[in-house]
Amino acid sequence: MTRSVRRSERMRQILDALHETGTVHVGELAGRFGVSAATLRRDLALLEEQRLLTRTHGGALAQDVAYELPVRYRHDQSRAAKRAIAREAARRIGSGPHVVGLTGGTTTSEVARELADRTDLTIVTNALNIAMDLVLRPRVKLVVVGGVSRPQSYELVGPWAEQVLAAVNIGTAFVGVDGIDAAGGITTHDENEARTDRAMIVRARRVIVVADGRKLGRLTLARIAELTEVHELITDATADEGAVAAIRAAGVPVTIART
Repeated sequence: MTRSVRRSERMRQILDALHETGTVHVGELAGRFGVSAATLRRDLALLEEQRLLTRTHGGALAQDVAYELPVRYRHDQSRAAKRAIAREAARRIGSGPHVVGLTGGTTTSEVARELADRTDLTIVTNALNIAMDLVLRPRVKLVVVGGVSRPQSYELVGPWAEQVLAAVNIGTAFVGVDGIDAAGGITTHDENEARTDRAMIVRARRVIVVADGRKLGRLTLARIAELTEVHELITDATADEGAVAAIRAAGVPVTIART
């Protein structure tokens, strides 16, 4: 008997399948996940409510928009690699007082967990999930920028967020991205998120991009910054060697975190 897959992972795999093929069928997915057809239809209805797909008789079609998997469905993707990247990133923060900026994303969330028990840190973030993880950690001073919430990434974005960021000084900013490319720079799916992330980068003395290997060589809609504004990229061993070489040739040091 097929072992049932938990709902968040099931939805992630449904969206991945849609991204690859453009269409999915209830019967096929029910057998794959070991759940009833009624359960799959409820999953598809929920994803349609979030405008991530369009239901059809017997299945669903991909939305005709740029594909972005929301954070809640990305959590388990490349988890070991993201933890390794986060451990490597945390090593960049020495002892003593330091102001750390964290944009939204699953990899930056892992960085936050690595830093949560450090002393003398001030963490500035526009990510609601990171703030929720850190708010009960008494050793960390937490600064959360304002703004309008973006459900796909749990980030606060827009002019209010940018206004707060313009008033702070950040030592090291860890930036999560949807794509990093030697020619195209660092990018994300949403233009408002890109502007807010850029506002953090501008205020940081050191900018470190944390991105698993799937993001390298990839371009998405909105440019956050040029590669010349990035001081280091930390990724994992799944990264394409050609993409790594191109980024290094552009002058950005690349560290491969080992799981």
